[in-house]
Amino acid sequence: MIISRTPYRISFFGGGTDYPAWYLKNGGEVLSATIDKYCYISSRYLPPFFDHKIRVVWSQNELCQDVSEIKHPSVRETLKYLALETQGLEIYHQGDLPARSGVGSSSSFTVGLLNAICTLQGEMIDKHQLAERSIHIEQNLIKETVGSQDQVSAAYGGFNHIRFLTNGSFAVNPIEIGQDRINDLNQHLMLFFTGVARTAEKVAESYVVDIETKEKQLCSMQKMVGEAISTLTGKGSLEDIGKLLHEAWLRKSSLSKLVSNSYVDKMYSVAREAGALGGKLCGAGGGGFMLLFVPPEKQSTVKEKFHKLVHVPFDFEHEGTQIIFHDKQKRYFEEEESRAQNQISSFLDLKDL
Repeated sequence: MIISRTPYRISFFGGGTDYPAWYLKNGGEVLSATIDKYCYISSRYLPPFFDHKIRVVWSQNELCQDVSEIKHPSVRETLKYLALETQGLEIYHQGDLPARSGVGSSSSFTVGLLNAICTLQGEMIDKHQLAERSIHIEQNLIKETVGSQDQVSAAYGGFNHIRFLTNGSFAVNPIEIGQDRINDLNQHLMLFFTGVARTAEKVAESYVVDIETKEKQLCSMQKMVGEAISTLTGKGSLEDIGKLLHEAWLRKSSLSKLVSNSYVDKMYSVAREAGALGGKLCGAGGGGFMLLFVPPEKQSTVKEKFHKLVHVPFDFEHEGTQIIFHDKQKRYFEEEESRAQNQISSFLDLKDL
């Protein structure tokens, strides 16, 4: 059995410029970080004693005979892509945060699944390959309207400046920030679940289809990445990050009517009145988690205003996807199968006497 653990991410600046429709012509860049909330994927070869050959457990329990029957798009296309040949396979998913909530959960799933299945096959692939293959699976095989930052963040982990080049490649540059500075930033951030689940693809499609018409907003949002890095790596007040988040959210919400809504606008307004300097919906928008930059002395007021919502404390993490459990089930199973065949042969030999 193999168990992979893959972090979710928070995107701070540059979201939207990581869509191929934009960066293949203009280049793109984002500033994002992974947090200590994870997607867990366990996989193992299934013994040949069941009526089904494949079992996939997520929000559904799928029992299938063939890969083509699998409903979960990421599982189906990943297994097809890897051309996995096995007599039986079981895949089980668990997550710390809900799906469709803006923290890159679908890409964390794909990265973690790819990591787990490759390891099960005995193939060890590096973080760049994991990100690259996951992008290919989601964008070209599943054909989802998704960006490329989530897969990179989930694979690499850490606080990164990710650049997307016009030739289709990407470069990951870790942000060098002292631990005290990181802790200070962490203490200014609050994460709340709006209670609204949404499909990121539908929100993204509302502005990606004519993304070239959003040049002014996207260029401005992309420029903020550099400004944020200068602030984080400098010695000035971190409050400038909060103000920059507010400006970025105003530009992001102007990309499409689906990015925000009256409920989200009201929630953000209440947070600002309670002391938040800025914030944003994580991911494409529409719902999910809201990230707020709030001075520590104002956080109790914000919590009081949002007492009906789930507050999720978090820390940054720096490891990316990992295999946290790896036994030798395949070899053991092959030995057991061989032993069983020998026992059957011995039994037949005795019967002939």
